[in-house]
Amino acid sequence: MLTPAATQERYVETSVGSLGVLRAGPAVSGRLPLLLIHGGGTDCSAISWYRLFEPLSTDRQAWAVDLPGFGRSMFVDPVGSPADMADLLAEVLRVLGIDSAIVCGVSMGGDAALNLALSHAPLVAGMILVAPGGLTPALKSPWAQRAAWYASRLPDAMLLPLGRFANRFVRASLNSMVKDPATLPEPVVEEFVRLAREPRGTLGYTRYNQATIGRDRMLNDLSDRVAEIDAPALFFHGAEDPLVDPEGSRRATAAMPDARLVMVPNCGHWAQVEQHDRFMAEAVHFLMEVDGLN
Repeated sequence: MLTPAATQERYVETSVGSLGVLRAGPAVSGRLPLLLIHGGGTDCSAISWYRLFEPLSTDRQAWAVDLPGFGRSMFVDPVGSPADMADLLAEVLRVLGIDSAIVCGVSMGGDAALNLALSHAPLVAGMILVAPGGLTPALKSPWAQRAAWYASRLPDAMLLPLGRFANRFVRASLNSMVKDPATLPEPVVEEFVRLAREPRGTLGYTRYNQATIGRDRMLNDLSDRVAEIDAPALFFHGAEDPLVDPEGSRRATAAMPDARLVMVPNCGHWAQVEQHDRFMAEAVHFLMEVDGLN
């Protein structure tokens, strides 16, 4: 499997099984550890944070968990809902002996991070949210909402083969979700394609969709609850994201007591990969700010 530079691989025993974890960086006094949470599709920690692990861990520990059904945890049965993901992430942090961390999640991982901050607030000292899910009341078209709901309710015997068939075109799918495909490192693309071809490659994201897509609305919408989050938050969102509406990040930033938004022009969904240098600059500044508050 793909392994980012400077990382070490280990497995953490949890109530749902053994989860793959990547670790990098030293434990430094005054520097909070960083928890990285990957996105959906056939994403995993090594893909989402491939270029970021090493620079983000020069002065702190960084940990990235592959959620059940993804990456190094592909053969652990998925938990599905972002609330359950948050409970599992809290369990992982406690197993690792971490009582407070800065949490960074992309897309589905951002949804899990928001739930973690709501359900396990003492564990979250701050959040970096890249194009986070969980902030959309409904898809823009009622027909699209209904179609997505019907598709998510197909039995596994139909849904998983359909997913594998669709993943034959995964390179085209990747190209459609970013503004400039040339910004994607080739090892990241190759690993995304490889995982998409695994028999269980789509199962984790399938269970997430089944848990979050309702007939007439999204079941994971936290728009009315984000004001409860006291932890400082940095939203980083591509202005031309075709998958997650940037308006969700705008509304959440306005509602939360300590949040700011970086809206990145000429950028699609995978903002931390597409705009690596800009993301690094914003993230490092935010990390230092949060360190100073603790």
